[in-house]
Amino acid sequence: MSLHLVLLALVAFMLVPAQFAAAQSGDSPLKFGISVSEAEEGAGGFDGRMFLLISNNNDKEPRFQIGNGPDAQLIFGIDVNGLKPGEDAIFDASVFGYPLASLADLPPGDYYIQGLLHKYETFHRADGHTVKLPMDRGEGQHWNRAPGNVYSVPRKIHIDPSEDRTIRIRLTETIPPIEPPVDTPYIKHITIQSKLLTEFWGRPMHLGAVVLLPHGFDEHPEARFPLIVNHGHFPATFGGFRPDPPDKDLEPEYSDRFSLDGYNIIQQEHAHQLYQDWISDDFPRFVIIEVQHANPFYDDSYAVNSANLGPYGDAIMQELIPEVERQFRCIGEGWARFTYGGSTGGWEALAVQVMYPDDFNGCFAACPDPIDFRAYTVVDIYQDKNAYYPEEDWKRTPRPGQRNYLGHVSTTLEQTNHRELVLGTHSRSGDQWDIWEAVYSPVGDDGYPKRLWDKMTGEIDHTVAAYWRENYDLGHIIKRDWKTLGPKLRGKINIYCGGMDNYYLNNAVYLVEDMLNTLTDPPADAFVDYECRAEHCWNGDHTRPNATSRLRYHQMYVDEILKRIEETAPEGADLTSWRY
Repeated sequence: MSLHLVLLALVAFMLVPAQFAAAQSGDSPLKFGISVSEAEEGAGGFDGRMFLLISNNNDKEPRFQIGNGPDAQLIFGIDVNGLKPGEDAIFDASVFGYPLASLADLPPGDYYIQGLLHKYETFHRADGHTVKLPMDRGEGQHWNRAPGNVYSVPRKIHIDPSEDRTIRIRLTETIPPIEPPVDTPYIKHITIQSKLLTEFWGRPMHLGAVVLLPHGFDEHPEARFPLIVNHGHFPATFGGFRPDPPDKDLEPEYSDRFSLDGYNIIQQEHAHQLYQDWISDDFPRFVIIEVQHANPFYDDSYAVNSANLGPYGDAIMQELIPEVERQFRCIGEGWARFTYGGSTGGWEALAVQVMYPDDFNGCFAACPDPIDFRAYTVVDIYQDKNAYYPEEDWKRTPRPGQRNYLGHVSTTLEQTNHRELVLGTHSRSGDQWDIWEAVYSPVGDDGYPKRLWDKMTGEIDHTVAAYWRENYDLGHIIKRDWKTLGPKLRGKINIYCGGMDNYYLNNAVYLVEDMLNTLTDPPADAFVDYECRAEHCWNGDHTRPNATSRLRYHQMYVDEILKRIEETAPEGADLTSWRY
């Protein structure tokens, strides 16, 4: 063979995605057959995603060992439709998996195996589409602990992919319902049925709020309070608020994320400190809520209207917040509402401020999800052709997905997206990249979100990217609409991000900061701040490390909120009844 042909062959090999190469590396006669116990209800058959889980250790059940890090264990997934009790769902070498693409690539050895069925429901939406999705059941969209899902007891077996046999797994266990949280003197839980969302989804849909009441709420019935919306992931109850002192007998636990021993004790200490601050004489009396808007795609809706999720933004703003303000004596005017959050909550805080500019008087967006899609983490969705690999002549460099403060990469974009693809087709993984797609994308012909990029190859669909830009690219929207938004947003935007955010979220913040600095008539008067070497999710606190500053969101922005109220409240506004 000529040198020219050898080089062409090498280049062709380098252009084959790693997962494809693994899937083609060999065949295997080995099969797994996973069935639901005859005793499980479902005579009409089960719809959902069936998982085969394989682990080389017994540290915990395989269903709790699936992730992006170096200790991630194996998962394979297939869709099932109308699967009868006792009927096998077959897994063979053709079934796509993560981190190994195929069972054929599994080295012979002893492994712990487990099966799990993530159940789907059928929704007949108002847009005319019928889709099958996993409704949240109070767990915040986690397939491995969703009530009603069925699974098998893990067992240790020897696996040899060269053997021509079928290993059978029977799902006999059901994840039990979650006990609802109990109200306390300070923390209340409310739920409403949303008319807007019920109409969209074609079945009853609910919104909830976890409410932290100000100290002295019952003793001051004449007081009306400012409302602060703390956006973030699904909260079962209000975390980080603890009237009791830390448990003296609590066994210290090590935090891998922060390389810190006894982090559970530190969490309790800070939760008790919030309580002490909350009841102190000089702490302002606010009502703080966390929104419960878990849905069939994710643990929250991103608090905006969406073609695939429905009118969550309007439902929260027009149905849930008015009900909270009615029940808990809030002022109920835009000058007395603020919002803050980190990560997903950071994006939501900025998004609701931009999309409902008169309804909030300030947002504090920490480590926000990408707020400019020219830096969709490390991808420019408008200019790049492929999300997983940049264009290069002679080599193939995978784009990183996650790093630590030193820049050490633990996963690539391709790997984390392939994991999601195993967890669910049609953006149904319940995970990060899929929910961005579900919120931001138009509806595809099949009723599911239209892919921004091919989940397997990373090839970007720029027609979808253009839709994202006009509807959800916050940096683009602010600049495009500044003539009308400017007078309503001036002085309201505050953004914070670590210079070494684990998910490269600082890249988009840099772009938005540059854009905000160019705005005139009026100037944005925005505040953007960074901390060198700080990881996800830095919130503006230069005095504490990430591990502890993230436990102080509710105390973090109080001074700025009070200052803003004093500077902007309309004449005759109530500035005293809540300052007891």
